[in-house]
Amino acid sequence: MTSTLATDTVEKPAAKTLLETWGKNERMRHVPPVEWIVRKLDVDLRRRIDILYGAFAVLTLDDSRRPKVESEFRSLYRAIDRLADVAKHTRGNDSHAPSELGPRLSWAITHAVTNLNSLDANLFGRRYPFQTLERSKAETLVAALLVVVNHVGRITSLVRGIDPGVDERLMAGLVTLQRPLPEQPMT
Repeated sequence: MTSTLATDTVEKPAAKTLLETWGKNERMRHVPPVEWIVRKLDVDLRRRIDILYGAFAVLTLDDSRRPKVESEFRSLYRAIDRLADVAKHTRGNDSHAPSELGPRLSWAITHAVTNLNSLDANLFGRRYPFQTLERSKAETLVAALLVVVNHVGRITSLVRGIDPGVDERLMAGLVTLQRPLPEQPMT
C-alpha cells in the first residue's frame, strides 16, 4: 500500500497552452515555398537578366538610350540587394560587390540565393504566432521578389527598343518537344 502524505507531490497532467507555436501553425497559401523562390531567382530571373544585360552592353557610351536603361539596371540591383537583406538572419561583414554593373548584378543574385538557402524551409511560409503581434518575414520576402520581377519587366520593355529580337531569346527553351517532328513531310 502506498500512502500519499501532504509532503508528497502529486503530478498533475499538463494543461493545454493557449499560445501558438510557429512550427505548428498552418502554411500561408499565398506564399510559395522557399525552394520555388530560389529556383525563380537563380534560374529564371538570372537567365533573363543576363540576356537583357547582354543587349544593353553593346550600346555605345554616347547612345542616348543608355542612361535610362543603366538607371533601371541599378534599380534592379538595389531591389535584389533588398531581397537579400530580407532573407538573411544576421547582419555580418558581407564582401563587397564588384564595381561594374554586369558582375555586380550576378554577385547580387548569388548573394540573395545564398541568403535564401539559409532559411528554414519548414518554418518559411508559416504564420507567426498571434501572441507575437508580428507579420511573417515570408510575406515581406515575396513582396521583395515581386519588386525584382517588376524591375525585370520594365528593363525588358526598354531593351526591346534596343534589340527587337530580345523576346525570341528570352522565350527560347520554354517549350521542348519530347518527340521531335520527323524531318520528312507527312503525306
